[in-house]
Formats: sequence, C-alpha cells, structure tokens
Amino acid sequence: MHVKRNNIKIIGFAPKYAIQTVEMWRESKELAIGQKENHSFENHLYFLNHILIDRFQVDLALMDEKVVGMIAYNEREINQLYIHKEFQGIGIGQSLLDKVKEQSNGRLTLYTFEVNDIAQGFYEKQGFKVIGRGHENEENLPDIQYEWVKYPK
Repeated sequence: MHVKRNNIKIIGFAPKYAIQTVEMWRESKELAIGQKENHSFENHLYFLNHILIDRFQVDLALMDEKVVGMIAYNEREINQLYIHKEFQGIGIGQSLLDKVKEQSNGRLTLYTFEVNDIAQGFYEKQGFKVIGRGHENEENLPDIQYEWVKYPK
C-alpha cells in the first residue's frame, strides 16, 4: 500500500473516534507482542475515555476519517504509541513522535516490550537510548525503558 504522509491528519483525541482507536490499539498491540489483550473491549474503551485522556494528551493520526495511529504523552513521557498494522513503516509514528518531541521539556521516556523488535528499532532510529529494563506490567513481559534527550551530552 502506498500512502503519502501528507494524506495523514493529526488531531487531538475526539470521543467519536474512541471505538476505532481501541480496535486499532488492540490489534496493533496483539500483533506486536504475540498475546491477546488482558482487558475486555469495554474496559479498554473506558480506560481510553476516562483515564488515559485525564492523565495524558492523546493525539490521533487519521486518514480519510480512519484512525491509523495514536499516541498518549505529556512533556516528559510517552505512555502509548500504536500504529495500525497496515500503515506501519510510512512515517506516521515519526510524525506523531516529532510533534511530541517539539512539545516536550527536552527529555522523554517510554517503555516498550522486549519482544517488540520493530518498536525497539523504531525508537533507536528516532534517537532513543536504553536506560533500563524489567519494568513490571500487566502483560508479565520483560520490557525496556528508553529515553530521548533533545541535546545529548
């Protein structure tokens, strides 16, 4: 599939996209880590609509009103970043990440699962460095903590 990045629109989260967002998020995550989501769809939807958006800025990447990516962040941390499986590798993640880097305090941290080699390669290409391992998570999978610094020493 050939999609140009300029066909992608980045917007702040809007509730009308919640179901699409959770569908994309679950599918992308399950593909990335090789296991089913622990939570029901309804619980995941509640988490997005009532918890995540209270704690983080959530932006969506849309193409023709279809959710193809999402990122949840604040000025110090990226909590979630998922791209629809059919739209990976065309710059959507980079576009979302570039926006977050611009709005950051010059330092961002995030976690990704050790089994997610694609995410590790992506973050390292974007200038993130490994700073820790073994954070506890609901999936009981080993993970890696990354950090990006605007002006590394």
